[in-house]
Amino acid sequence: QVQLVESGGGLVQPGGSLRLSCAASGTIFSIHIMRWYRQAPGKQRELVAVSTSRNSTNYANSVKGRFTISRDNAKNSVYLQMNSLKPEDTAVYYCNADLRIGLGTRLDSYWGQGTQVTVSS
Repeated sequence: QVQLVESGGGLVQPGGSLRLSCAASGTIFSIHIMRWYRQAPGKQRELVAVSTSRNSTNYANSVKGRFTISRDNAKNSVYLQMNSLKPEDTAVYYCNADLRIGLGTRLDSYWGQGTQVTVSS
């Protein structure tokens, strides 16, 4: 059984910063891509940032220059440093990982339960 657990969400004023963490646990052989998504009320879930196993990253245009994704492969963890936060960043943030639970097994996608980020004065 694989679990992804996010933490670090909360209430922050506009212009402030938050750091989200996501730790994967359970039977894990290898983690390939790790992503952060977000979903605001009444909107579709959108991709925020991507980190590959080769340490390449990609970002949504709306967060480029403000958010930074990083990962610690030894801890099966991914982070999202969010700076210069805006009210429109308010959403539930979800961690997603494509991983294998054993040698030669298929690549499966797992999701965390989400963590709320609210940007408001």
